[in-house]
Amino acid sequence: MEIAQDHNRRVWNERVQQGLLHTRTARDDEFDDPLKAINSRGWIDGALDGKQVLCLGGGGGLQAPLYAAAGAKVTVVDISPGMLEQDRLIARERGLEVQTIAASMDDLSMLPNASFDLVTQPVSTCYVPNLAKVYTEIARVLRNGGQYLSQHKQPANLQAAPTPFPSGYAITEDYYAKGPVPPLHGEFEHREKGALEFVHRWEEIIGGLCHSGFVIEDLAEPKHGDPAAEPGTFRHRSQYIPPYVAIKARRIDSLALGQAVGGIVVP
Repeated sequence: MEIAQDHNRRVWNERVQQGLLHTRTARDDEFDDPLKAINSRGWIDGALDGKQVLCLGGGGGLQAPLYAAAGAKVTVVDISPGMLEQDRLIARERGLEVQTIAASMDDLSMLPNASFDLVTQPVSTCYVPNLAKVYTEIARVLRNGGQYLSQHKQPANLQAAPTPFPSGYAITEDYYAKGPVPPLHGEFEHREKGALEFVHRWEEIIGGLCHSGFVIEDLAEPKHGDPAAEPGTFRHRSQYIPPYVAIKARRIDSLALGQAVGGIVVP
């Protein structure tokens, strides 16, 4: 795991330096209404004023400054110092306070138990081999009733070929593989060139959440597909293979979890 961490740290630092995809900072228009910018699905409970928010694997100057501008007390954990420097830069420019920590998402030992009201995580769990460790750490640092809003690359997104065969986008990678998927040659929007990425099965993504003390309240598959797009492009591929899934979950203690029925907590 340490090798994967070091490797992905270097890759993401290089992506920041080159200004590649997923390294952009928040725009001026997003700061006009920061809560709207970060809550497009309406999943965040009420206002963020004074709430403790952890942006996990969310460095880059996009999410953390917007949460801070919306009134939250923000901590951002990211493996890339380059991405965290962008958070500090935007925070300074906007007069915001953001605490930054360079660490891997599967080891949050520097953070105390039950210290956050909300954990938000963009697509990033694909960079760690053991998703259960990530969930365990998030469950530990979240307060009872706290929200976990996350995004994960769909398994087939990492299994399928980047360009179409005559019959479509074929699944070419083992669903049960323990190691990272082979690197791709060339730039593809559904993958970050050079990064080590791991396929996490649905059993691990959804079942793992339940086993870690979360109740799943909603799930969304954002639509990025376009059947009219040129074959081999991100938009065309996404029409056949949704790139990621977004999950709304809540941390519930063991007693309350035992009363949960069908994802709804019974009083």
